[in-house]
Amino acid sequence: MSDGALEPDALVRARGLSKRFGDFVAVDRVDFEVRRGEVFGFLGPNGAGKTSTMRMISCVSPPTGGELRVLGLDPAARGPEIRSRIGVVPQEDNLDTELSVWDNFIIYGRYFGLPRPLLRERAEELLEFARLTERRNDRVDPLSGGMKRRLTIARSLINDPEMVLLDEPTTGLDPQARHLLWDRLYGLKRRGVTLILTTHYMDEAEQLCDRLVVMDEGRIVDEGSPRQLIERHVTAEVVELRFADHDLQEKALPVAVEVAERHEALADRLLLYTDDGEATRTALADRGIEAVTELTRRASLEDVFLALTGRVLDE
Repeated sequence: MSDGALEPDALVRARGLSKRFGDFVAVDRVDFEVRRGEVFGFLGPNGAGKTSTMRMISCVSPPTGGELRVLGLDPAARGPEIRSRIGVVPQEDNLDTELSVWDNFIIYGRYFGLPRPLLRERAEELLEFARLTERRNDRVDPLSGGMKRRLTIARSLINDPEMVLLDEPTTGLDPQARHLLWDRLYGLKRRGVTLILTTHYMDEAEQLCDRLVVMDEGRIVDEGSPRQLIERHVTAEVVELRFADHDLQEKALPVAVEVAERHEALADRLLLYTDDGEATRTALADRGIEAVTELTRRASLEDVFLALTGRVLDE
């Protein structure tokens, strides 16, 4: 594949992409494309290969197999050029904590050789974007986790990138901080910035991603929009049952086979997949099945992952 071989709307293309560390295969011959202007996600548990894939796309870790093009360029030959045109938000904040919020923008921007007037203009805009205008002169160290994460994301935009890579952008944040970050990312999408993110939060992937791939043990097990994946692999609803002890759950299994299209027996609960949760719960009651708690919910990407791999995401 030569430079410029990408379709016009594809900013990243991988074919048989692999990454090995000695005998360990972190990424195992994966294929995917990221289209211009979309939010593309890698969903999977820790150790699935998400971060290794992101590091290859961001040109800081060379592939050990397959082909990769980023912005139509070969990372092995054009890494510095690619890095000048993208933004990267690592899993751990890498801010200069002893400096002020403002100085973090200015010093980081100098790495890109931006003219001082343009750098100051962009820093002002990004302070507003991150809702940190009133903290511009504060040192970074005492800021809250949510503020630091917003600053890290905003700082990655100082070079006006065509594409931003975000590795687990909201890990460790409380729900309010997560939703505020989601709002900032929606704003970037509306501006036409292409976003690539990794996450193990199902709700985050469903809320943000236009398309995603589900990864497990270094491989892609399926891809599509969140809705396509749910419709392809699971039913519309899920009935969750929790029992007083494991023996009662075991006794409920034969009934689960009768009343649900599919079931999954986990260590702490029984999941029944059905298109009519209320009818399934009525059928359970008619057969004398009593759980400590019953919950009917909409099927999610976690159910997709469970269907594809037989494991829950947080194992």
